[in-house]
Amino acid sequence: MFLKKTNKPLHYEDRAKSAKPTMIILHYTGMQTMLAARERLTDPTSKVSAHYLVDTDGQVFDLVPEDKRAWHAGLSYWHGETDINSYSVGIEMVNPGHELGYKPFTSQQMQAVMDLCQGIQSRHKIEYVLGHSDIAPERKIDPGELFPWEWLAGHGVGLWPKPTDADLQKAEDISCNDYEVERLLTQFGYNPMGAYVDVVSAFHRHFAPEKFKTGEQEKVDMDTVVKLVSLVRQSGNKLVV
Repeated sequence: MFLKKTNKPLHYEDRAKSAKPTMIILHYTGMQTMLAARERLTDPTSKVSAHYLVDTDGQVFDLVPEDKRAWHAGLSYWHGETDINSYSVGIEMVNPGHELGYKPFTSQQMQAVMDLCQGIQSRHKIEYVLGHSDIAPERKIDPGELFPWEWLAGHGVGLWPKPTDADLQKAEDISCNDYEVERLLTQFGYNPMGAYVDVVSAFHRHFAPEKFKTGEQEKVDMDTVVKLVSLVRQSGNKLVV
């Protein structure tokens, strides 16, 4: 991982009430090049910033100090918290995104993201590693269904479903009841006020990306429920409404 600092003026401020980071939020830039993304993230008129920018070759740009509040999350929510910027470290990854030719993230880029996240986890008590689409499912779809969340979780960054026999039994009891699924999504952390279909799609984008190949990303099935039950158990979250 090659870490570079930038001295350009950026949009950042103190975290609210001396908040400490408990989340890592991953984004894609949605721009064609690293230079274009860096210019936007360091443009005083853009009103957007992130702590880090990771290029496709694994180069990492250190843009905002981790103890400061960057402007990357926007209107968002996770497990009762709405000021996500104050409680997160934001990482932008160079990728054209869905509008400009979405493509897989490179191995060099992912190695750098893994190293970066592991470092952040060593410095802060990180509870959640999420995508922009998880915290803003009605507005955002990044980093998208091609992002290798399972691989990242295998290296100790973020959660991935690991169903137990008890999880399978609980999922069978719940079946695909929309009310119970919605409660589980809320318990895991998703916004209870979000449109159900958008939240389900966001969950699948993160934890069942294969559904996007078949066009079933809005459909809840037993695979959805089993994964959700497993994740709620692993997170230890209580229901917040």
